[in-house]
Amino acid sequence: MDGEEAKRIVRETNYVTWRRQGGWDPLVVARAEGSCFWDAQGREYLDFSSQLMATNLGHSNAAVAAAIADQATSVAYAAPSFATEARARASAALLDVLPAGLNRLFFSTSGTEANEAALKIARAVTHRSKVLSRYRSYHGSTAASISVTGDFRRRPVETLDRVPGTVFAPDCYCYRCPFGLTYPSCGVACAEYVDYQLEREGDVAAMIVEPVVGTNGVIVPVPEYLPRIRAITQAHDVLLIADEVMSAWGRVGEWFAVDHWGVHPDLLTTAKGITGAQVPLGLTATTATVHDAFRETYFPHGHTYEAHPLTLAPAAAAIGEYRRLGLLEKSRTDGEYLLARLREIAARHPSVGEVRGLGLFAAVELVKNRTTRAPFNTEDDKLAGRPLVVDLVTGAMMRAGVFCVGWVSHLIVAPPLIVTREELDRGLDALDAALKLADAKAESPP
Repeated sequence: MDGEEAKRIVRETNYVTWRRQGGWDPLVVARAEGSCFWDAQGREYLDFSSQLMATNLGHSNAAVAAAIADQATSVAYAAPSFATEARARASAALLDVLPAGLNRLFFSTSGTEANEAALKIARAVTHRSKVLSRYRSYHGSTAASISVTGDFRRRPVETLDRVPGTVFAPDCYCYRCPFGLTYPSCGVACAEYVDYQLEREGDVAAMIVEPVVGTNGVIVPVPEYLPRIRAITQAHDVLLIADEVMSAWGRVGEWFAVDHWGVHPDLLTTAKGITGAQVPLGLTATTATVHDAFRETYFPHGHTYEAHPLTLAPAAAAIGEYRRLGLLEKSRTDGEYLLARLREIAARHPSVGEVRGLGLFAAVELVKNRTTRAPFNTEDDKLAGRPLVVDLVTGAMMRAGVFCVGWVSHLIVAPPLIVTREELDRGLDALDAALKLADAKAESPP
């Protein structure tokens, strides 16, 4: 099948996520390897966002592919009530890297499902109904996970499948502080307000946070924030759920982002990089205390593909590859280089308001006015399908052979952890050139 035929069939018969269905003109990906992929005409593209911040090991990692192939010829499927060697090996490998205390595992096939399980578990264990989340967050697309999502993707479905009980807390977003304060004189008010909320709200089962916010801006908290949130939730007997679907697996230079601050949540969810995204796998990890609540009580969750052996064998292989290639350390050192170069680029472009990040996970926030920090576009523009300045930038990068995710008014720079310095420079040079399109639309300082 040639590329045009493949495109036609997909476009005419498939839904595409998070956008209006009309006008979709997908690129046909014919091959992918390392930090790059190729279209049906053989043109190469540098994957500067690891697709959806997922292919941390790069494309087509040989060890992970071999684990998938080997498992497919031995035990390709077993019902969740059975044990398999793949399940045992993956569990042992995971227990070796998860934060201390997280030693009970429930498997699924996506980050959305991992969060759905975590929310159901938290409510069942505590016999409470409310969940505290944050406005700049994304936790998934199913009923409970979209209900605790703070960004605009929640709005169109709130009357369709919303699970009641979400309360939203302020974000730890210093560039746009919801209190109009400045760190460190703010006293980390965004964390202290959570104490106020939990004291007065009542019936709160859990707080769910992305330790480093993903799609909504790669927002890295100040050092005191997560340890204080952990202390506050413990003081109120509220479970803490760390959503590490994007921020884990070396992306920010540690196995898990919470490791940067020595925080131990009650539940942790992850997906994407757990297999290098070569097969879909989600994980909900809990403490033994949470698990023990179900020893004599019915566990109200499950699905056909829980602990699917074809997804678990590559998880163990992927963990081995992160170690063999030294990717956590590489993410830290290359991340320093990436942020230094991004800041150098930002200094030349009036359309860049802030550069931020941790490890190989960075955001470039676009503004039409640096002084007022007014963004080019808002969530309402995205939801309404209006033209976005960030799309001009990512479109120019794509024409230069570099794929980079843009979201509302920022770009997400998150290449595979195996990326070379030459590839980093190639992507950054394409970004530097493309930002001139945003500069042309920026306002002159008053």
